[in-house]
Amino acid sequence: MTVGLAISELVAAVDRPVGDAAGLPNRAYTGTEFFRLELERIFAPSWACLGHAADVPRAGDVRPARLLGVPLFMLRAPGGRVRVFHNVCSHRGNELVWEPGRVKGAIRCPYHAWTYDLDGRLTGTPNLGGIGVHRVQGFDCGARDLREVRCARWLDLVFVNLSGDAMPFEDWIAPLATRFEGLGGTGFEDRLHPAATHGEFSFDVRANWKLAVENNLDASHLPWIHPSLNRQSPLEDHYCFLDQDGFAGQGSSAYDTVPHESAPLPRVEAWPARTGEYPCLYPNVFVSGHADHFWTMVLEPVAPDRTIERWRNYFFDGAARDAGFESARSRIRERWAAILGEDVTVVEGMQRGRSSPAFGGGVFAPVLDRPVHHFHRWVARRLAAGEPPARAANAG
Repeated sequence: MTVGLAISELVAAVDRPVGDAAGLPNRAYTGTEFFRLELERIFAPSWACLGHAADVPRAGDVRPARLLGVPLFMLRAPGGRVRVFHNVCSHRGNELVWEPGRVKGAIRCPYHAWTYDLDGRLTGTPNLGGIGVHRVQGFDCGARDLREVRCARWLDLVFVNLSGDAMPFEDWIAPLATRFEGLGGTGFEDRLHPAATHGEFSFDVRANWKLAVENNLDASHLPWIHPSLNRQSPLEDHYCFLDQDGFAGQGSSAYDTVPHESAPLPRVEAWPARTGEYPCLYPNVFVSGHADHFWTMVLEPVAPDRTIERWRNYFFDGAARDAGFESARSRIRERWAAILGEDVTVVEGMQRGRSSPAFGGGVFAPVLDRPVHHFHRWVARRLAAGEPPARAANAG
C-alpha cells in the first residue's frame, strides 16, 4: 500500500459534512511523514506566505527564510521589487544568506566566495581552474545561476509558489481581496503602512502549525481563553465565513477602536466602525482587518511540533509613523500580544493531547466549528490527492 493511499484512508472521515466528520488523525500533527508530505502536497503547490516585504525595506536588503525546511531568501531588488531565491550556492550547496542584512551589488558565498549579482546570475568563481585561475573554458556560469522562486505580493505579505505551477496569483487572492474591498472600498490598502514602532512580535510555539490555524478559526473559545476580550467583543457578536476553497475566518460586529488622547487614529471611512474580520488565508497566514488598523500573522512550520508565529501591525496614513500616534501603536501591540499570547498555552495543550491514543481526531460542533472543519477538509483533500484540486463548488 502506497503512502498516499494509506493517508487517503486515514483522512477519509474528514471529507464529510461537518456534523458527520472526524478531525485529522494524531499522525497529522506528530508524524514526520505528514510533515514531509505537507511540503510536497500543500505548501509547494500553493501560494504560501513566506514573510513580510517590510523585512527588506531598501534595495539590496536580504533576509533568509524557510518554508518547511526549504532554505530561501528574500531580496529587495534595485527597482524596488521583492524577489525570492533558493538560499543555496550552486558550488557546494552552502547557504548563501545566514542572517538579515544588506548587500551592495553582489551576494558572496561565505564558503568559497562564489558570487552572484542581485539578479541571481553567477558572476564570480574564484580559483575555479586552480589558484588564480577564475575562469575555465566550457564552464557555463549561466547554468549555475541562483534558482528564483515564483513570488507575489499582496498588502505587505510575500507569497511563494515553490512548484511554479499554481494558478495565477491574482486569481487566487481575488476572493479575499474582494471581500476586504467590500468592507473598505477599492484602493483602501494603498493607505496602509507598516508601523514604524511597536509594530511586531513573535511567538515560538511548541505545536503543529495546523493547530495554530484551527485556533484562529475558532471563536467559541473566547469566553474561556480570552475572558477580557469576550467582555469587549462577546461571542454572541461573532460570525464565521467560508470561501469556496482558499480561506475561512471569523468576524466580530463589536470591535472597539482604540481611543487616542489627542486625535482618533486615521481610519477607512467606508469600513463598518465596529467590524473586525479575521480570515486565515490557507495555508499559513492570518489577516486581521479593522477600520483603524490591520495586522497579519505568518506561520513558519519548523517541525511537526514547532511553529514560529510572526506578527506585524499596519496603520493608515500618518498613524504608521507619526510620533503623535506612538502611544496608540504601543497600546494596540500590547493588546494583541496579550490576546494572542493567551492562545499559545491552549495550542500547545492541544499538541500534547495529540500524543494520546484515546483521541481519534475529535468531532466538530455543527455550527461554530464550520471554519475549523473547512480547514481540515482543505488539508485532507490535498494530502490524499497529491495535488490541489480546482476550487470546490460548495464549501459545505
